[in-house]
Amino acid sequence: MKKSLIIACIAMGILSCGSSQQTVPITEKIVEIDPTVYGNTITADELKTMLYTFASDEFEGRDTGSKGQKMAVEYLKQHYVALGIPSPISEGDYFQEVPLLNQKSPETSITVNGAAFENYTDLVTSGSAATQTINASDIVYAGYGIEDDNYSSYIGVDVKDKIVLIKVGEPKNADGTYVTSGTKEDTKWSVGRQALGSKREVAKQKGVKAVLYMDDAYLKMASNYMQAAAKSGRDSRIGLKDKQDVMVQVLISNKLGKALLADIETNDISKNLKANVEIKITSNSEDVNSENVVAFIKGSEKPDEVLVISAHLDHEGIKDGEIYNGADDDGSGSVAILEIAEAFRIAQKAGHGPKRSILFLHVTGEEKGLLGSSYYTDVDPIFPLENTIANLNIDMIGRIDPKRKGDRNYVYLIGSDKLSQELHNVSEEVNKKYANVTLDYTFNADNDPNRFYYRSDHYNFAKNNVPVIFYFNGTHDDYHKASDTPDKIEYDLLENRTRLVFYTAWELANRDERVALDKPIE
Repeated sequence: MKKSLIIACIAMGILSCGSSQQTVPITEKIVEIDPTVYGNTITADELKTMLYTFASDEFEGRDTGSKGQKMAVEYLKQHYVALGIPSPISEGDYFQEVPLLNQKSPETSITVNGAAFENYTDLVTSGSAATQTINASDIVYAGYGIEDDNYSSYIGVDVKDKIVLIKVGEPKNADGTYVTSGTKEDTKWSVGRQALGSKREVAKQKGVKAVLYMDDAYLKMASNYMQAAAKSGRDSRIGLKDKQDVMVQVLISNKLGKALLADIETNDISKNLKANVEIKITSNSEDVNSENVVAFIKGSEKPDEVLVISAHLDHEGIKDGEIYNGADDDGSGSVAILEIAEAFRIAQKAGHGPKRSILFLHVTGEEKGLLGSSYYTDVDPIFPLENTIANLNIDMIGRIDPKRKGDRNYVYLIGSDKLSQELHNVSEEVNKKYANVTLDYTFNADNDPNRFYYRSDHYNFAKNNVPVIFYFNGTHDDYHKASDTPDKIEYDLLENRTRLVFYTAWELANRDERVALDKPIE
C-alpha cells in the first residue's frame, strides 16, 4: 500500500570549488502518514447528531423540490462553510442548479381531414410534450416501425421531421414464426410496453417529429390508468428539463389509424400518405427547482484528477400525511460524506491534504430516477468525466439486512470490478489493512435480479466509463416506509462503513497512479 510521504532531506557535505562538483550525500528521513489519525475523527456520536437533524420531521422527508429539501441543502451547505471547504462553482455557491419538470399528461387532440378525435378515447400522449401544434398535409406510414437485421419498415421512405404512423405487432412467416427471429417466441417488437419502447427509439434515431402508434389494447390500458391517476392527483412524474423528449409520441386507436389508412391492419407496405393532420398539445407540466450540493478539496499534486464521493440527499417526502424521514435512505450516506469531508479537511489543515482533488457530491432527485447524478454526468459535469478517477457512492449504510443478522459488520459492495479490476483490488487491500468489514458481493453479479447496480447514482458515472464502488447495506422492513427513522440506525456500523469509504478514498486520492480503466464499456 503506497502512502503519502513527508521527506526531510538533510544535505551532508560541501560543494567543491574546483572545476567539478562533488556528489552531495543525501540522507532521507521518511515519515509515513497514518490515515487512521484522520479516520478516527469519524465517530458514531457525530454521525448520530447530524442524522437526527437531517432525517427529522422538520425536514419533511426531503422530497425533491420541496421546502424540506431546501432545508436539507442549506444544512449541508452550512456544514461545508463551517469546515472551511469551498465550493468548486464560485465562492459561497454550493448549489448546482438542476432544472426539473413535473411532467403531467398533456391534453391532446387530433384532426384528420377535418374529423376530430378525442383525448383518452382515441388517443393519449405517451410521455411528456411541450405545448405545440403540428400540421402536415402528408404523413409517412412505416408499417410495424421495426428496424432489424432481418426486417426493416423504413426502406424507401424519408421520415426525418415527419409525422409517422406505425402499428402494433411484427411480421410473421407462413409457418407462424416471426420474421425477425425465426421463432414463435415474442421479441422486443411484439406487444406491450417493450414493443412501444423499441419502436419509439428507432423513430427517435431517425429524426421523426411525431409518431402515431396504433395499439388499441395498449391505448385502453394506458388511458384508464392515466384517467385514474389524474383523479387521484398522482398523474405526474418529475424528470430532467434538459432531457425532455423532442419527439411527440401518441398512442392511437384502430379507428384513428383507419382514418389515416383504411387497410392499415393488413397493409405492411411503407409509403407516403396524403392526409391533412393537425396535432394540438397543451402541456400541463410545471417547472421544479432543485439542486445538487457540491464541495471541493483541491489536490496538492494532481489537482486536475478528481475523485467523486456521492450520496443522494432526497427522499420520499410526505405521503398520506406521514413523513418519510429516510434516515437510512439516504440520510446515512449524506451524513457519512460530511464526516469523510471533515476528516480530509483535518488532514489538509495538518499539511496532509490529498494529492488528487475530491468532489463531495450530494445529488437530488435520486428517488425520481437518478436525476441529480444524471444532470451532473450527462448535462453539466463540473469537472470533465475523463479526469474523474472514480466514484464512491454511498446509498444506505446504516442498517442491517435481515439476511445478515448473524454477521452484522458487513457491507454490500457493488460495481467495484465492473470497469476496473485494480479498483476492486485496492478496495480489498484497504479494507484488510484498516477496516476489517466483511465485503459481501451478493448483489454484484451480472444477473442479479434486483439490478441494484443500475438503481443508484453511481450508475450514471459507470455508464460514462468512470470506475465505481457502490456501498449498500441492503433493504429491510423499513425500506421506503415512514418507519425509516434515525432511532433504528446501527451507529457503530455506520461509523465502521464510513471509515471504510474514507480509507478507500484516501488511497485513491494519494496513490502514485490513478486506478486503471481496464474493462471499459465500448
